[in-house]
Amino acid sequence: QVQLVESGGGLVQAGGSLRLSCAASGSIFSIDVMGWYRQAPGKERELVAAITSGSTTNYADSVKGRFTISRAKSTVYLQMNSLKLEDTAVYYCNFRRYATNFWGQGTQVTVSS
Repeated sequence: QVQLVESGGGLVQAGGSLRLSCAASGSIFSIDVMGWYRQAPGKERELVAAITSGSTTNYADSVKGRFTISRAKSTVYLQMNSLKLEDTAVYYCNFRRYATNFWGQGTQVTVSS
């Protein structure tokens, strides 16, 4: 099993920045993809950004140019700049190994005007 613990969420004004971190522990071998998803109230969970074991990155169109995903050993980060009201959501860390997904508990990001 893989345990994921997110941190770094909080309340920020529009235009501000936050950096999310996700630390992994447990059986962290053969992880193919690390990623961040988010879920806003009344909406489905959506992919925000992902990074493969080969460091290829993928971003949702809505965050391109504003968010940056990176990784260091067993930790994945999400640097969020120029935050908008619509970025408000619970952000979840995700690690994928083959067809198995591991999820963190989520961290709330609230962007205020």
